[in-house]
Amino acid sequence: GVQLVASGGDLVQPGGSLRLSCAASGFTFRNYFMTWVRQAPGKGVEWVGKISGGGAQIYYADSVKGRFTISRDNYKNILYLQLNSLKAEDTAMYYCARNNEYDPPPGQGTQVTVSS
Repeated sequence: GVQLVASGGDLVQPGGSLRLSCAASGFTFRNYFMTWVRQAPGKGVEWVGKISGGGAQIYYADSVKGRFTISRDNYKNILYLQLNSLKAEDTAMYYCARNNEYDPPPGQGTQVTVSS
């Protein structure tokens, strides 16, 4: 079956950067849009952005546009999320998902905490 394992989360100061990774298996990775979502404690799932199978189309939520960058490696079946200029409101559990299959969030997420 589909397996998605996110990693790379950490505690970081405001203004800092992180790169998250998501290892995908159990499906033909290159054939699917892939999505990043996040969920803060006590809140709903927030869509962060998505990337097409070939990587040519990338879309972002307004809240992260210009700060976050999504990319993918279709040889390694890994999805990436580069987070720059982090803010306290970016604190959340981050998940990757296949296409629109993200509510509830699938697989293993990774915690990003932005705090001084």
